[in-house]
Amino acid sequence: MHETWPPQPEHTNPSDRRDASSVPSGNDAPPPPPQFQRSFQPHSEPEASANHQRSPQRFGWPALLTSVALAAVLGGGAGGLTAHYLDDGSPAASSEIRDSPQLNRTDNVTPTTEAAAVASPSVVTLAVGGDQAEGSGSGVILDEQGHILTNTHVVTLGGQTAAAGVLVQTHDGEVYEAEVVGLDPMSDLAVVKIDAEGLQPIEMGNSQDMNVGDQAVAIGAPLGLSGTVTEGIISNLDRTISVASSAVPEEQDTPQEENPFEFRLPDNTEPPAAQGQIHLNVIQSDAAINPGNSGGALVDGAGRLIGVNVAIATRTEGNVGLGFAIPVEYAQRVAQELIENGEASHGVLGVTIVPTGQGSLSSGARVVEVVEDGPAAGTRLQSDDVITAVDGQPVTDPGSLSATVREYPGGSEVELTVLRDGEEFHETVTLGTMN
Repeated sequence: MHETWPPQPEHTNPSDRRDASSVPSGNDAPPPPPQFQRSFQPHSEPEASANHQRSPQRFGWPALLTSVALAAVLGGGAGGLTAHYLDDGSPAASSEIRDSPQLNRTDNVTPTTEAAAVASPSVVTLAVGGDQAEGSGSGVILDEQGHILTNTHVVTLGGQTAAAGVLVQTHDGEVYEAEVVGLDPMSDLAVVKIDAEGLQPIEMGNSQDMNVGDQAVAIGAPLGLSGTVTEGIISNLDRTISVASSAVPEEQDTPQEENPFEFRLPDNTEPPAAQGQIHLNVIQSDAAINPGNSGGALVDGAGRLIGVNVAIATRTEGNVGLGFAIPVEYAQRVAQELIENGEASHGVLGVTIVPTGQGSLSSGARVVEVVEDGPAAGTRLQSDDVITAVDGQPVTDPGSLSATVREYPGGSEVELTVLRDGEEFHETVTLGTMN
């Protein structure tokens, strides 16, 4: 029981794909990440803590990093990064970050400097290795127990492996083996865990308090350069994108939507044969996002997490000023369920829907059919109704309706705003659970 609509042409760009071995590292071939004795089982109980005690492994970091082309946000070009310091009129650093090793002076700092100093210790770099592929990405420390939030496509190398070895380098340079706690392909979020002391969890912000034009700072390891900070503004708060996913449930009839840009996840190699698409509601910013930023932090001016970087829009390789992050509220919900249950729940409405307009312009999602015995079957919804909002959040097209419904856990009660023959009404629906 799911939302479906007619498939549309898939956009691919073979010239954007390349083998990871062609990316120069500037060093000898790195050793492969550790091979784990067991693959991830979503419902398995954690082993005794003694079994997970691992002392930090020290590697030369250039040797640790592998090709960044496989497990990072796609956009191969690297731009220059310029630090702007204000000589006059800038405030002094706050007392809690005055001893930060990132600050060479504390008498005057920019808001970006302070945000980076606050959040950077909570952002880590991941090196991921499978049987036939390897790559890198970023992650965010959630708690002192060592749970780290990242992207599913980072941990699975774009869907190429379900049992990758993962190494994590923290801000202080220590390297740890990580275990996979849970993967959620429908949100492209994942949680891994390390055994480490003195971790600094990131402070949670609120994406719903953000305005278009507010400052946004991205922190991660683009192009394998750990601890990199890029700065911009929030350029849109209500964007829905469609990205490739290698682990979409079989019953999910995912459309291939026509877009002026390609919304791309990190995989530079040919995608697995069984590949669909997922829809995500995201925060759009113009902070530079490049390969390796996936799973890293998008923070506000106070260094609080407002999103998890996931994708860019591109017509060519490289950053074009359009980066996307999963809002922190959704990320927190999924992360908590992964930690507690090993999997996350997603709502399903049970209707077949199509756009209301032609081409790329649409206003709402038109109901073609209410699935028999589905969650919406007992409601007033019928064919030709147009769903325009979910709990007051506007719906512009089928993709945005699908993305919004998936953000709720199964069993949630939502209020739909529906337009029928020019008249608006509201209908309450208890969502089903996606299998």
